[in-house]
Amino acid sequence: MTVTQTVDIPASHKLTIDVPSEVPEGKTIVTFSPAEEKATDEANKALQRKEEMKLLKQALEEIRNGKAHTPLADSLLGVAANLGDITLEQIRDERLSKYL
Repeated sequence: MTVTQTVDIPASHKLTIDVPSEVPEGKTIVTFSPAEEKATDEANKALQRKEEMKLLKQALEEIRNGKAHTPLADSLLGVAANLGDITLEQIRDERLSKYL
């Protein structure tokens, strides 16, 4: 049986706990878990998500700036994949060159 009770901690930091009547008399073990642990876990998770987003943003910037190797995109671009900075006319001419 688990009994959970949320209490406000007074300035004196002394608590009186009312135990439900379903709990049998005699010796028992009472576990105290401050809510700060849960808040710390949530803060750690938020920090981890922030770091993951930072890494994702960095990876996307590398792809956008052409610093990352993207084999799928390169294969989809075909002849234009490794040509660098060229105009649309140059791309068209390159594609049509095999028919001329």
